[in-house]
Amino acid sequence: MNYGLRVILFLTGAIVVWLGLNVGLGGFETLGWQGAQGFFTVSDPDTFAVQDNHIRFIAGVWLSVGLLLIAGSVALHQLRSVLISLTGMVFIGGLMRVTSADSAPLSSISIAPSLIAELIAFPLLGFWIYKVTN
Repeated sequence: MNYGLRVILFLTGAIVVWLGLNVGLGGFETLGWQGAQGFFTVSDPDTFAVQDNHIRFIAGVWLSVGLLLIAGSVALHQLRSVLISLTGMVFIGGLMRVTSADSAPLSSISIAPSLIAELIAFPLLGFWIYKVTN
């Protein structure tokens, strides 16, 4: 058994659950667990309500990713393909950040850690899972 991998999966899952809850329960405005709130104003309440509802759904998906990572820390071999798929999904999510017309935020301290995790750490985690469970 690889306890180091299991600990990393659990901790990563816990962080992802925390992030999912922050946005899932707080919507675009979040619950403020990652910093200041009130960083935007709503000019069209009806459209905002629809988009806020969509972002809560996406946060629920992210929360589910975290729960699966935690489950994988316990059932590593049984969830092998799921875990490897999740790491690939996070990598693709990181690639989507790069498609933004404004690339300045990508190098900011607010985004860079997430981008590094998505484009480097998660693929490495997927490879680690592959090697340990092969």
